[in-house]
Amino acid sequence: MSDTALGKGPGRALVGVYGLFALAAGARATVQILTRFGEAPLAYSLSAFAALVYVLLTVALVRGARRLALVALGIELAGVLVIGTVSVLDPAAFPDDTVWSGYGRGYLYIPLVLPLVGLYWLWRRR
Repeated sequence: MSDTALGKGPGRALVGVYGLFALAAGARATVQILTRFGEAPLAYSLSAFAALVYVLLTVALVRGARRLALVALGIELAGVLVIGTVSVLDPAAFPDDTVWSGYGRGYLYIPLVLPLVGLYWLWRRR
């Protein structure tokens, strides 16, 4: 199977979800940064970073860039686990939610599950 098959067939659903998350997280972070950045700069910056990771993953999957997708999935999974854990253990560190705080609680825990699905998809397509 060629790397270009990453965004084909059932992989299109993964591309669609990542595209949707890129748009949702990016729009939310943009509004938060432009209107209330002083309230929670770390949280809003992390949401913007998450949006960039989602854009990178969308592009990597569409282009069949396996290594780039693996790196981005690793960053996403680490972000969800680290930010999720810190936000649960020290809620005051995040006065407002990020995409990854509470393990993605505000997004129905999809940010926690999505990198695992992505890693599984890449593993199946090797």
